[in-house]
Amino acid sequence: MEETDAVVFGANGFIGRWTVLHLLEQGRTIAAVLREPVQSRAGELRAWLQDHGVSAERLVVVAGDLTAGTGLGLSGADDERLAGVREVFNTAAVYRFGLRREEARTVNVEGALNVLRWAATRTGLRRLVHVSGYRVGLDPVARYPLPEAELVKLYRSKGAYEGSKTEGDAAVRVIAAQLGVPLTVVNPSTVIGHSTTGEAGQYIGLAELVRDLWMGKLPALPGTARTFVPVVSVDHFAKFMAAIPDHDPEPGGLHWVLDENTPDLPDLVRLLGGHLGVPAPRTLVPVSLIRRLPAALTGANPETLAFLTEDRYDTVSAEKVAEAAGLRQPPVETALRRWADRLVAERFGTAPGGLPGGFHDVGGSRTYVAGDRTSPGFVLLHGLPLDGESWQGVLGELDEAPALVADLPGLGRSAPTAATSLDWLTDLLAPVRTRPVIVAHSAATAPALRYAAAHPERVSALLLVSPYFLQEEASWLLRTPMLAAPLLKRISTDRLATSLLGTSGGVPSDEARRAIASAAAQLHRPGVARRTAQWLRAAYQPTERAALQALLGGTVSVPVHIVAGQLDPLVGEPGPATVTTVPGTGHHPHLTHPATIAAIMRRMAGASTRSPR
Repeated sequence: MEETDAVVFGANGFIGRWTVLHLLEQGRTIAAVLREPVQSRAGELRAWLQDHGVSAERLVVVAGDLTAGTGLGLSGADDERLAGVREVFNTAAVYRFGLRREEARTVNVEGALNVLRWAATRTGLRRLVHVSGYRVGLDPVARYPLPEAELVKLYRSKGAYEGSKTEGDAAVRVIAAQLGVPLTVVNPSTVIGHSTTGEAGQYIGLAELVRDLWMGKLPALPGTARTFVPVVSVDHFAKFMAAIPDHDPEPGGLHWVLDENTPDLPDLVRLLGGHLGVPAPRTLVPVSLIRRLPAALTGANPETLAFLTEDRYDTVSAEKVAEAAGLRQPPVETALRRWADRLVAERFGTAPGGLPGGFHDVGGSRTYVAGDRTSPGFVLLHGLPLDGESWQGVLGELDEAPALVADLPGLGRSAPTAATSLDWLTDLLAPVRTRPVIVAHSAATAPALRYAAAHPERVSALLLVSPYFLQEEASWLLRTPMLAAPLLKRISTDRLATSLLGTSGGVPSDEARRAIASAAAQLHRPGVARRTAQWLRAAYQPTERAALQALLGGTVSVPVHIVAGQLDPLVGEPGPATVTTVPGTGHHPHLTHPATIAAIMRRMAGASTRSPR
């Protein structure tokens, strides 16, 4: 391997890993300094790089800790190995609100200085690139150290995180000048997800505001009509970082990296509200008023209020570097939408394994759609009170077969619509060029059956999992919206798991657990529990059940296969459909026996390819 020419601290962090990726793309040999346990952290980083199409062949991993003094906890051999590095990138920081002062200073001040002093011992050092923050470093002359009285005031007014970033920024600039270290400070604004995939990695600050918007917990917006919380996509920022050594002509630069086209905060929130299909608040509350009110009353985190200003920033120097490197900011509104999609998919950091998808206009609903929208082999529609995540276990058994998964309108993550469920499904499948197998569970079997009857030429087969209209009716409580809605809105993941699976299925799999947790989270959003209860009442109307039974018995011309759990058997006549009974399970066999459902799907898909079209 060639000599290591750059080292990245904080390489497993949100910004750090993208910086490593783009440095490796330049063909450079990069060292990542990782804390213990190094082996597992290195495995995570290499796996992440591989998932993003970048070879880790030129990645060197060494054990170190920037809080371990100026030697950084490096072994003598590793320190010697890094003797010839030309660039040092410090992306490490503790980014969290509610920190204690010393907890924040350990990394953001003392750790930053340790990296700086270590970098000063590299004889071939060309540049130390230090990541700061856009609300710090605004004083033309940095001062360090500050008198204790000023530090107390700083940390009291800004909070531990922002106070430590302010102190750390000044400390690095002053000590670098004293030691003659060639320094460039980069001041990013709020770093959001990847501009194309939306991939996120941090979930505080602006992400928390989006979460509150999504959950209906944002009745008013702090700030004014001109409040400006600028953003930058993580891929643009990391490319900018990687470009500095070759395209920033002289050290000493202070670069504010942000997208000046970021909408003012009220417009940004309206943009995302419209995209997600949730109402955005219209009321603005001045920050000065929020500061005077108890946090228990406002629900506002005092540390976030410092970011809510009308200030604009000088981005000229950053724009010159970007222009020299051929970098252009991606369209900010598109990046914001894709970031919001990913935040919802990951339930704002609580479910990193969620199905990546996005919101689209379907049949008058802002519908959450994941997977292949044009060439799926399968279309998967969930039942109640679940969402599209309920198919995750089945999808895991299908060897990445192309599938389209959507949340029903008004349920899960999708907004309501005035259209019928059949019209919504017709619009959803309008772009589809294949003849997929439609797989529907419980309540979704109704629109799936009606669609197959109306458009047999567009469907190869129909798999109905637990078709409710052929099974015993749900309890009277669940068919009474005034009683069911409040229960569903407050239900916990554990209670919902017991309600759906009982004790027959044993301990739920990780996929089933995530699916049920997703369903519980969506039921807590405004209106979802009420609409779920209304679907239940409408589904169990005698005329509706009779109509669907008649449709199954004589109108549908495509092959139909029915799956029912042994503990929730069919009581109605399945007509010409073939039936599989899954032993030892109830109404949700796709959660308890995903491999069984996937095997049936594969057989149906194989049979349909042999059938004339």
